[in-house]
Amino acid sequence: MIIHPVRRLRGEITVPGDKSISHRSIMLGALAKGTTTVTHFLEGADCLSSIECFRALGVSVENDPVQKIVRIQGRGLHGLQAPKQTLDAGNSGTTTRLISGILSAQPFTTILTGDASIQKRPMKRIITPLSMMGAHIESLNGNDCAPLKITGAGLHGINYTSPVASAQVKSAILLAGLYADSQTSVTEPALSRNHSELMLTAYGAHVSHKKNSDGSHKISIEPAEELYARDIQVPGDISSAAYFIAAGLIVPDASVTVKNVGINPTRDGILQVCRAMGARINVENIHNEGAEPVADITVSSSSLQGTVIGGDLIPTLIDEIPVIAVLACFARGTTIIKDAQELKVKESNRIDTVVEALSAMGADITATEDGMIIHGGHPLHGANIQSHDDHRIAMALAIAAMNSEGPVEISGADCIRISYPEFFTDLKQLTNA
Repeated sequence: MIIHPVRRLRGEITVPGDKSISHRSIMLGALAKGTTTVTHFLEGADCLSSIECFRALGVSVENDPVQKIVRIQGRGLHGLQAPKQTLDAGNSGTTTRLISGILSAQPFTTILTGDASIQKRPMKRIITPLSMMGAHIESLNGNDCAPLKITGAGLHGINYTSPVASAQVKSAILLAGLYADSQTSVTEPALSRNHSELMLTAYGAHVSHKKNSDGSHKISIEPAEELYARDIQVPGDISSAAYFIAAGLIVPDASVTVKNVGINPTRDGILQVCRAMGARINVENIHNEGAEPVADITVSSSSLQGTVIGGDLIPTLIDEIPVIAVLACFARGTTIIKDAQELKVKESNRIDTVVEALSAMGADITATEDGMIIHGGHPLHGANIQSHDDHRIAMALAIAAMNSEGPVEISGADCIRISYPEFFTDLKQLTNA
């Protein structure tokens, strides 16, 4: 894919449904009694992997990709069936980790795998707490990665302190906790995205949240007798909106509105960073869709300044860091991103891949152990760069290319289908307006 610089960006778009919420709607819909109807479902490859895994577990899932409506005929908490084949999560870490919590309590054995990337991503972070609950999980290659052999067992409630703020770890434990014999709690150092807690509550589970005096957060769930279906309206994914927000800020003559974006406070760190950098950004038409706050976001060309990003802000924008690094390249002064070690265990090592690609385009950017340092104000130029089959890297580099001084060729850009199949179509719409 070759991206050429543009000098004007105009219009409004609606980005695809939130990936995190789309995944969870399939899982909770499958475990609930009744029919769950999901509108504005994300038709990305990762979420389709979740659908296929639950179909293999005996769940009827009707998917209308044109209307982006999914209907799940729930089988109840204890209605899943043993799969006839290995479950394949594709490239989806969310599918792999969350479904492991559910499979840990089922009365059958499952083999769970994924693509080459998933087979390198760390799974010990869920194997440890789920094993403490009584689950039997074996990494078949002996490296704490997929493929995993999960033999269901009676689970016990635990109080687990997670060393990382990870919604996937937290969610795996909470989903297993539905089946435990007593309350299950997970404490994380900072509050990661809370879609699981909100959706579990909506489906009838008893979930509580306490902020501790040391700043950590304790989330607890009670064993459940049953969950009950409800309809889900999926808001636009703020992680997808982030690319168009960034484009609207760095393209010289730009005004872009992204409609109906989820602005959950555990996910809105990108908005806080944009304001800290001096962005011209307006958040309007704020309202709730179910338990999730939603708004329209309008941005226009801005003179940006460097900032420091770290601490509790990191879990609220971990997926947006690649495109934030792009923003930093066009800002005055220095931007420091720290406390982001989690970037190393994403689809690629995003510290290294961001630094490698933006350096090739002429950025003054240096990797650190837990992030990166970007000295802004150095014009970017054309280059041939690799996506490393990482959808967020590919989209961030496409945005960087829009304000470069020459065309940028991105190898492996088709990986974008994982989370945003219509990305280049929407981008073209704004450049042609």
